[in-house]
Amino acid sequence: MFKKILLWLAALLIALAVYIQFGNLPEPLPAESQSSHWLEKGTYDVSYFDVELVDDTRPTQPNGDYEGSNERHLQTRIWYPEGLVGSAPLLIYSHGFMSSRTGGSYLAEHFASHGYIVAAMDYPLTNMQAPGGPLVKDVVNQPSDISFLIDQFVSWDTDSGHQFYERIDEKHIGVMGLSLGGMTSTLAAFHPRNADLRISAAVSIAGPVFVFGPAFYESRDIPFMMIASPIDAMIDYKTNAATILPNVKGAVLVSMDDASHTGFAAQGRYLRWLDNPDLLGCSMVTRGLEKTTDELWASELGAPEEGVLAVPQTALCTMDPLPSAMNPVRQQWLTTLAVFSFFESKFALSELRRQEAREYLLNGYPREIPEVSVERAAK
Repeated sequence: MFKKILLWLAALLIALAVYIQFGNLPEPLPAESQSSHWLEKGTYDVSYFDVELVDDTRPTQPNGDYEGSNERHLQTRIWYPEGLVGSAPLLIYSHGFMSSRTGGSYLAEHFASHGYIVAAMDYPLTNMQAPGGPLVKDVVNQPSDISFLIDQFVSWDTDSGHQFYERIDEKHIGVMGLSLGGMTSTLAAFHPRNADLRISAAVSIAGPVFVFGPAFYESRDIPFMMIASPIDAMIDYKTNAATILPNVKGAVLVSMDDASHTGFAAQGRYLRWLDNPDLLGCSMVTRGLEKTTDELWASELGAPEEGVLAVPQTALCTMDPLPSAMNPVRQQWLTTLAVFSFFESKFALSELRRQEAREYLLNGYPREIPEVSVERAAK
């Protein structure tokens, strides 16, 4: 009898796992569409490994009951194409507040299958398991974490004993990130004083930019894309994404109707039974922000003459009720299409491929996908 109960429970758990993995999935994209083609896995099998990198030149600040450290420990995951011949573009993904290095795994896997190397770190104090609890203001230190990680890849590229020896295309290094990671990527790419000049293209997915005025972007002219949703419950569209076209020359703005903030993260796919995944996302993030609610730290990002504005942040999670949102799995497909075609339009080896990617992003993508619109700022 006991064995039957165990077998029944095992069968139930297997059925539940299968349902979580395959249940409530959206309809696939039309098989003959351009979008279906751009969403296809590339020709490479993908592998990854985790490594702890330590920057012993910069400290980690005290945080709650955490005493701090003289170093910054960066748990890092690296996805790469197996059997790669020659050098590959390098992309650094930055996770959002209270997330982790796996938050962009669906993007990393897609890019690696197409011949890119992708890396993501758990930032020391903004990840979900941060000692003392996640601390949002440590974002000011994260662009330097990106530079440190790029340094590692550059050094590996010249190390004949390393697996990435002569595998890094230093002329094609890009950054992308979600939410606070989007802000991190924007800081690393554009900051008038601290930008990493090795970065040649950047993507922010629902990242806050309300503190960045036009002067912030003027010192660098590199390709930039923002992906955002008008119903995002955490990052207000009007005071963030809507400022991109007036402020950033040549920037691309992808507006995705009915997309939730939480749905952009890889883990959001497990919330696809919710009417709007931001219901859970808002609950978590607002609790995480409580200890810095009254702290003014925006000035630590930069000075007014650098285009950093002293403006209050728009309140998070004030939509009531939350509108219905699209299935996060579809949302991640659409995000992959935009980000992949954007970087291919800049980093692909052939001019023909770059032209095809640019044409798809600006015209084919919004024509085939009813939820999105794509606008481009004047140069």
